[in-house]
Amino acid sequence: MVSLLCRIFNICVTLFVLIIFCITFNKCWVKSAQFRVIGPDWPLTAIVGQEILLPCQLSPKRNAKNMQVRWFQFEFDKYVHLYQDGKDHNSMQVPEYQGRTTLLKDEVVEGNVSLRIFNVRFSDEGKYHCFVQDEADYEEAILELKVAGLGSVPLISVEDYQDGGIRMTCQSAGWYPEPEVLWRNTNGQHLSSLSETKSQKEDGLFETQNAIVIQQHSNQNLSCWIKNNFLNQEKESAIYISDPFFPRVNPWMVALCGSLVVLFGFLTLAVCLFRMRDKLHKDIGFFRVEKNCSPPSKFDSRSKHGSS
Repeated sequence: MVSLLCRIFNICVTLFVLIIFCITFNKCWVKSAQFRVIGPDWPLTAIVGQEILLPCQLSPKRNAKNMQVRWFQFEFDKYVHLYQDGKDHNSMQVPEYQGRTTLLKDEVVEGNVSLRIFNVRFSDEGKYHCFVQDEADYEEAILELKVAGLGSVPLISVEDYQDGGIRMTCQSAGWYPEPEVLWRNTNGQHLSSLSETKSQKEDGLFETQNAIVIQQHSNQNLSCWIKNNFLNQEKESAIYISDPFFPRVNPWMVALCGSLVVLFGFLTLAVCLFRMRDKLHKDIGFFRVEKNCSPPSKFDSRSKHGSS
């Protein structure tokens, strides 16, 4: 009898625990199923200096005006944008985003809590959390943002004369990631560059400078082509160098230079001859003086005695 009562008691306790567990689990399931936060599961791409919309939507659609909407990147407390009690609370916003973010206020009542970022910077790249809380219920979605820079239109400048041709440079700034730079002729053929310099500035964007030397009657009509392979977009500038700009050899100048060379040769030869003549005259004069100053020989003395 006692054992039977114990079994009944154990069964009742087990049923009670199961009932409590089911009720609790059902409440949690119902609570978590109040809404979902949906965002794109593919990376978004933004252009430096432009604006980007980070999509974030409640599902099913419901009014989020009285909810807390928090956008942040790395830490929950260091938020990019905070919306609560129907208004923005950005006094503790990350300084880099101050004045550059906003929600679509007219669409919050439709459950659209997307974030718009103005004047995109290179540092904006990364993952963003779209966190929405309604009392004890909360959900979030994670988005990834890629940032690219489409730089300035290439500036082609004529630098100097070099190697019988004209040295030209192509400059552009504001690119990310590192761009591809090419010189091309009118047929689209790639031309070999003389030098190339790329540097990354403090804002993370790249500046490039590429030089080339062109010869007369060869690729006088050319263009500088810069491409962002990530965006698959490019910018190009063209230039034409006419014949008068190339260094030219004047026939009269050639004749004059030749005449000057010949004249210089004659002058050099004349100077050498004059020096040789002066040296010869000095040698002859020295020989005469030496002969006159030498003592008389024995033969000359005998001749004088015989005659006496």
